[in-house]
Amino acid sequence: MVNGEPAGAECTRASLLGRYEIGRTLGEGNFGKVKYARHIGTGGHFAIKILDRSKILSLRIDDQIRREIGTLKLLKHPNVVRLHEVAASKTKIYMVLEFVNGGELFDRIAIKGKLSEHEGRRLFQQLIDGVSYCHDKGVYHRDLKPENVLVDRKGNIKISDFGLSALPQHLGNDGLLHTTCGSPNYIAPEVLQNRGYDGSLSDIWSCGVILYVMLVGYLPSMTGILLFFIRRLIFKGDCQIPKWLSPAAQDLLKRILEPNPMKRINITGIREHEWFKKDYVPAVPYDDDEDVLPGSVLSIKEQIDEPAQEKCTHINAFQLIGMASSLDLSGLFEEEVFELGPSLYVVELRKSHGDSTLYRQLCERLTDELGACKTEQIMRTESLSDDLLSLDGEAFPLSGF
Repeated sequence: MVNGEPAGAECTRASLLGRYEIGRTLGEGNFGKVKYARHIGTGGHFAIKILDRSKILSLRIDDQIRREIGTLKLLKHPNVVRLHEVAASKTKIYMVLEFVNGGELFDRIAIKGKLSEHEGRRLFQQLIDGVSYCHDKGVYHRDLKPENVLVDRKGNIKISDFGLSALPQHLGNDGLLHTTCGSPNYIAPEVLQNRGYDGSLSDIWSCGVILYVMLVGYLPSMTGILLFFIRRLIFKGDCQIPKWLSPAAQDLLKRILEPNPMKRINITGIREHEWFKKDYVPAVPYDDDEDVLPGSVLSIKEQIDEPAQEKCTHINAFQLIGMASSLDLSGLFEEEVFELGPSLYVVELRKSHGDSTLYRQLCERLTDELGACKTEQIMRTESLSDDLLSLDGEAFPLSGF
């Protein structure tokens, strides 16, 4: 063990980013990787998201990156992943983030099948604290799901992945949000109606689905694999809440998973609910000038270890956000900035890691349900969606993942 990390997490001095030693890969996506890193001066642990600018432009997700950086700059809360620093080179963008070493909430539920009400309550309290703080800062996440909630080794949650978040400048003239986005299993019904929606209430719906999954172990039966089924079932609001949950837990779930946003319980109501209040200790946001990890907000001034022909430009997070008004980070991109259309999205969701045995079980389950694919064909795919829905509205238990 080295500073609480396994020996495999040690970094070699041959791979440096300023004063950070870069180590193993923590995760990998379509447009970059997340690497473990250790600050040479303080020994602090970090996660560095390394984004490929050419892929960002080709996938037209520059707006998503701008939002994530701009949003994380605003947020300093124990239950939200922190952005400490940003650097850029000709080909890469580097985001130095808080290192959360316990994995995704999704994996925690998948391993246990479901959580006890005691554990689920504690995590839900932290989730609501983090989401409430974001809303107070004018930030609406819009893609809350167990895969975007990390858990550290102490069992505390950290909300992450703010690429689809909305800020006050994204509100329409009616004071509502209008972009349809999110993950099908967790999206609020009003978001699908294309009439505008309250970002706070839509986030609350997603939190309710997360609570359901934590306590029950699988997704509510109100969603389906096609948009047609999603619309038909989600608006019915016929979520079947198991009777074996405590009456207070059942009541809270019913009040959160209310299809009519005007009747849905708000965060104040959640905090006043008897089930939520039990053993509740509110989280305290960090002071604006407080640096949680010693030496964490340090400018990357040393040469980034890249090919010699590339000239690197080094900027910290505050300089990056201040490059232009309205969080415009177009200076990082040497091509035209593309605007995402306010329409329905077709999203490919990928599972980047997990137990291979559970993965095979999932493939077999999909084969049985869909009846049109062979297991061998599914197994050859690079990855599968981790937001899966059934054709008939019946949920897949997460314990089978």
